[in-house]
Amino acid sequence: MAVMKKRTSARWKVIEVEHRKISKAVISRLPRYYRYLGDLLESGVERISSNDLSKKMQVTASQIRQDLNNFGGFGQQGYGYNVKYLYTEIGKILGLNKTHNFIIIGAGNLGQALANYASFERSGFILKSLFDVNPRLEGVSIRGIRVRMMDELVDFLQNNDIEIAALTIPRSKAVEVSDILIANGIRAIWNFAHTDLTLPKDVIVESVHLSDSLMKLSYNISQHEVGHKK
Repeated sequence: MAVMKKRTSARWKVIEVEHRKISKAVISRLPRYYRYLGDLLESGVERISSNDLSKKMQVTASQIRQDLNNFGGFGQQGYGYNVKYLYTEIGKILGLNKTHNFIIIGAGNLGQALANYASFERSGFILKSLFDVNPRLEGVSIRGIRVRMMDELVDFLQNNDIEIAALTIPRSKAVEVSDILIANGIRAIWNFAHTDLTLPKDVIVESVHLSDSLMKLSYNISQHEVGHKK
């Protein structure tokens, strides 16, 4: 049973609702809600209607209400949404109210770029180390975070509470490294290797294929050019 909140007579009432599976489409929009609400907070906005939020997100107001109703609604008719409260609650839904320790496997250009992205910490993702096979990278520090060699990986995992591993390694090594990670307690893999991973059901994988995004851009450019030629 999950605890959720619903607006009743100008007060938030805690109710228990039966756990239900939320669609991937709704989940994929939650980080966008969180990001836009964060921008609104920084701009000093205290409340917003679903109509105004829809204009910013380019999602219909009806879709926004449907999405948020999966988690209890959070809005009040005639008032809209309290920006700070909604931002906080979506953060909790996304698990951002607690920290998640992670490591990066592969300290090349992409791995180092991820390590230099300081915004991870602000969302509760704490980078603990990077690992690589290149001896020239041993002991290199990126934002104060040390690069270790792969032969240190198992010992490091067994002595540190690490939930997530990001893979920025060649596809030929992805399966082998994933097996080591899973055997040593990793619960989720952020996969930048150019391959799809088939993992046990209790291990979460989020694959990021950068070339796929470029191909989508290429397709849309092509379609736009075709449209202009008609």
